[in-house]
Amino acid sequence: MVERSPNAPSLVWVEPSKTRAFRSSPEPQDSWEVRPLPAALPAVSGPTLAVPRKEDPLDTIQAFLKNRPKQEDQKMKFLDSIITICSTLSQNIGMCTLESTEWAKLYFCQEEMVEMIAMVQEESPHQLSRVVQQQAMLAISCMSEVRLLQEDKSSLLQVCFGSIFHLPPQKATEESVCTQTLATMDNVLKVLVSSAGNLGFQELQNILELLLPFAISQTTDAQEQAVAQIASLFEFISTQPLIQICHCSIQRKTLPHQCSEAQQFPMLGRLVGHLTLCCTCKNRRTCEKAAQALFNLHKFILVQKRRWPQLDNSEEQQHLEHWQERHSHQLWLNTYARESFKLFTKYLKPSSRANIILIAIKNMRSWSDHSISLAAYMVETLVSGSAFYSEQVQNIVGAIYRDLPSITEELASKSLNKALQSLMDEHPREVVASLLQCSPTCTCVAVVMWKAIVSEPQSAKKVLQDLLNRLRNKSWHKMTTSDDPRILSLAAARMISKIFPEPTFQAEAQESFPQLFLALLCQVSFTEELTQEEVQIFWVQDPEAQLSPIRSAVQVLRMLLCSVGLESQVLTIEAQGGWDALLSPQGHLMGVGIVAREMVNVEKTLLSKTFCHLAELLSVQYSGWEMVAMVVFVEMLDCSDLTGDLDCALTIFPRCLQSKCLGMPSLALRGIFKLLGKPSMAKKTLILLPHVAELLQDTDNNAASDASAMALCVLSNMLRMLEGTAASLTALQLALTLWLLFDNESVIVRELSIQFFQNTMELVVDAEKKMMRQEVWDSLLPLLFHLYDQDRNVAQAAQEALCRAGQFLKWEELQKLAKTAQAWRISELLLSKEKHNYRNYVRVSQLYLKSPQEPLRQEAVRFLGLIKWQTDDRKVQEYITESE
Repeated sequence: MVERSPNAPSLVWVEPSKTRAFRSSPEPQDSWEVRPLPAALPAVSGPTLAVPRKEDPLDTIQAFLKNRPKQEDQKMKFLDSIITICSTLSQNIGMCTLESTEWAKLYFCQEEMVEMIAMVQEESPHQLSRVVQQQAMLAISCMSEVRLLQEDKSSLLQVCFGSIFHLPPQKATEESVCTQTLATMDNVLKVLVSSAGNLGFQELQNILELLLPFAISQTTDAQEQAVAQIASLFEFISTQPLIQICHCSIQRKTLPHQCSEAQQFPMLGRLVGHLTLCCTCKNRRTCEKAAQALFNLHKFILVQKRRWPQLDNSEEQQHLEHWQERHSHQLWLNTYARESFKLFTKYLKPSSRANIILIAIKNMRSWSDHSISLAAYMVETLVSGSAFYSEQVQNIVGAIYRDLPSITEELASKSLNKALQSLMDEHPREVVASLLQCSPTCTCVAVVMWKAIVSEPQSAKKVLQDLLNRLRNKSWHKMTTSDDPRILSLAAARMISKIFPEPTFQAEAQESFPQLFLALLCQVSFTEELTQEEVQIFWVQDPEAQLSPIRSAVQVLRMLLCSVGLESQVLTIEAQGGWDALLSPQGHLMGVGIVAREMVNVEKTLLSKTFCHLAELLSVQYSGWEMVAMVVFVEMLDCSDLTGDLDCALTIFPRCLQSKCLGMPSLALRGIFKLLGKPSMAKKTLILLPHVAELLQDTDNNAASDASAMALCVLSNMLRMLEGTAASLTALQLALTLWLLFDNESVIVRELSIQFFQNTMELVVDAEKKMMRQEVWDSLLPLLFHLYDQDRNVAQAAQEALCRAGQFLKWEELQKLAKTAQAWRISELLLSKEKHNYRNYVRVSQLYLKSPQEPLRQEAVRFLGLIKWQTDDRKVQEYITESE
């Protein structure tokens, strides 16, 4: 490109003979005149074309917008009129005439003008002449100069670039015109940048965003021209004092500060990545232009760094400037591409580095036009030591997963393996999550990536620890379907089943046996809770996979047991139906129990580690896996080799007894009952007595009834171990609630509670015995009613308890009648002895009117009738009548 003085106008011309050679529409009869461009417009580096004006430009513009003619001479007049009127306005900027009538009229039709310019450019390249293209670019430039171009010029420039870069091959006679068109476009883009003032760099980036797709185009000519244009623009802005960017854009680490969007350089990474690879493409001219672009870009960065004296980098700056002066852009070509790329690495922020890595990965594919070895070098150079954000790691891992099937070069594969290992070292959690999201069912591509990651023992350890967390934690907050922790938990189990045979991973799995064993058992239970929607999400990638999510977990569990020498236990579990039970929604907890019982027979050290890890899990309040963990914990209490580790159970059971998880209190009570049978632990369990007693107050459902029955058994055994005053006080406290269980729906609870109440009467002494008398009196009527209980064992227990109550109250007549179960006479005896207690009798009887047992309801009605017949108290009679 020929340099000239900025103040020297360039001539606008075209040779008529050459023009006619390639214009598709008839030539206008007027001859072309040669005249200078206005001095106010930046000079065009090359000859351009204008049409002589014979009528008012504004009228021409308005007529064209109205009629929209298709003749080329009319298009030329339209474009020339825009240039003419904008040039006139530009010359008078100093006289504040932008608010003139002409400018105002153009302002209100600027959208139509831009639309028509775009329509002219969108015509078929075979029908559109280079002359019209030049005039369209000049019109854009002139409109921008007088602020008549819309702020968003992207769509217009996109059309222009597509029209110019994708023109069909030119004949030799048309090469000069092609050069003129490109020069016109170059000049127009520089005008757009320079006329934007302080926002010039932002305008430049908008232009570069549109040029970049052409720079990576498969069309050789388009790629060459776009890269050349990028080189020219960076050479231009290096000389513009108003173009300034913030130092944070080209420094890896900066202190917190504020800067405007117009001063940032977010596309630096993509530019460096694409241009570096273009230095190795097959087209030599494109290589040279790319090298020139990188050379100019580096020069621009050095110019910008010189403007920041507060940054203490003077020596480095001088060294780089001397290097730039001593070398030409030729050194940036092919064999020197790596060194030139390395120069830029010191300017790249993590976001820019991530962008380059994505570009390089894409160019490792087998059909790439660029150097695969250079792309591999770029990835290895940038991936290590970069403080990537989670999203950037996810994008990199996702790019590897997508492009790996198309990468056949061994060098590229090794480079990506190293990249995965580097990312795993610095961002383990993000890498694991990203790959699980890419392939929840662990496809063959994912298996290749996982094998590369776990090939190093340290990486295998990090992977396993993260997978363990995901297997156990299924209720993390999720942002999208892809990062649903429940889905990722399934993906973790599937991945382990595929990668387990790898020596490094298997070694780590054996080392973490207790954690992995329990996590997989919990996973089996969790998988039973999956919704149909979640199962569909899991299978969407691999609908033909042979193993369901739950079978994957069971398979890994079997593999894990075999890997630590427990093949005999695996066979025993199978013989007992344990593996099949695990797969059953109804019997999976039974299957967990079968597996847990076999674990009692493993080697002592392994058993102790597993038990301690169980205790650690159960000490944390989390409902997702505690039921499975408690089943295993309770089964392992039968082992005699855990004597020194059992104390931890005393801190775990109180929380489990209060758990709202269905069945958890009953499991905890089973565990306490087992501890009561161990001489070394029996006395220690008494500390749990208050927690067990609290369960007697919850009788709202069947599960609570089961827990109450177990609690009565446990409390009965605990009470036998107490002595003296402690036994007496505890018996009294328990008696306060025991008789409330007499009417429980559960037959076992009714029988045990009555028997236990009878035992408490035998244990109270001294002052507690006096307090106990009232509780015994209050229990007489419920015990009387239960002589009619439909369950014979409950009726028998009630009869024995009435006998013991008569003995406790020293009421011989009651004791005699109870021995023969004379309920009617006992009723009369109670009313004759306790006439002052009629109101309380009525209240208790009314409760039994709601009993599910008809005999008890009938007895309550009969007893109320007896009270009404015997009492003279009108209020009591009215009370009974109302209840009836």
